[in-house]
Amino acid sequence: MPIITVRHLYKDFQLFKHHRGLLGAFRNLFTREFRAVNAVNDVSFSIERGELVGYLGPNGAGKSTTLKMLTGILVPTRGEVCVNGRVPWKERAAHARDIGVVFGQRTNLWWDLPVIESFDLLHYIYRVPDQRYYRNLLRFQDLLGLGEFLHTPVRSLSLGQRMRADLAAALLHDPKLVFLDEPTIGLDVVAKERIRQFIQSINRERGATVILTTHDLGDVEKLCERVMMIDRGRLLFDGPLSTLRERFGGERELVVDLADDYDDVTVDGATVVAREGRRVTYRFGADGLTASDLIARTSGRFRIGDLSVREPEIEATVRRIYEERLLD
Repeated sequence: MPIITVRHLYKDFQLFKHHRGLLGAFRNLFTREFRAVNAVNDVSFSIERGELVGYLGPNGAGKSTTLKMLTGILVPTRGEVCVNGRVPWKERAAHARDIGVVFGQRTNLWWDLPVIESFDLLHYIYRVPDQRYYRNLLRFQDLLGLGEFLHTPVRSLSLGQRMRADLAAALLHDPKLVFLDEPTIGLDVVAKERIRQFIQSINRERGATVILTTHDLGDVEKLCERVMMIDRGRLLFDGPLSTLRERFGGERELVVDLADDYDDVTVDGATVVAREGRRVTYRFGADGLTASDLIARTSGRFRIGDLSVREPEIEATVRRIYEERLLD
């Protein structure tokens, strides 16, 4: 049975329509006009236990709204949601005990307390057995490098340190399901890599199901085998990252190190885009000639020292999908 089942989920908001200028100010005082915004529109999906899923979309696409309904913060306008056998907004207390949540711009820690005291409070709030709490604390100190700032007040932490502390806080009670909303936003390369390794660890070693929303597609590329794409409230794609690359990745490159010198290095079906000595870079279409076909043609013509295939960057692929509306 899936840990999450979503069927025909909708969420509408009523936004106050503000009129500008002096006359508009009077109008705002005496009349109330609203416009409907459809943040999530007929979204359906299911997620199995142990999956690590990337949930992608531009700003305002509906990602965070979906997560807030799955965590029980928001109530849907209509539709069905079942998370770990519960309806989140109807059984909030029991649901909260089984999930971990990190929102990149909000902290779960107490601002003026040292990090370790926030952890101790969560120890009692979640009623985590002592043995499990101290075991997790030691493990997370090792994975996230918490030792350097455990006794520092949260308000004095850098963004990277706070995000690491927030991740540990969300997972001290061993949740079965983890929602991560922009967990690497604004972080440097070192902090991002540490957090990515941690997310991978809790998914693989502990079997936690993870849903990750992010604008940093490096997170998706390194962590997620499955991605869901949402835009203007509608789910546009749900499937393996490899399928997304194959369908929309555009052209790929084959880099070949030739064993001998050749005057003519052209190969049918591919374009030579660079040549440096014996190294030749070919570009070929993902929807035409396959990599194995091109390798066979190249090795049939030349003696090969080494070769490698470069896939299109996932960021370029996703940008192309949204800009060209390939999934509409």
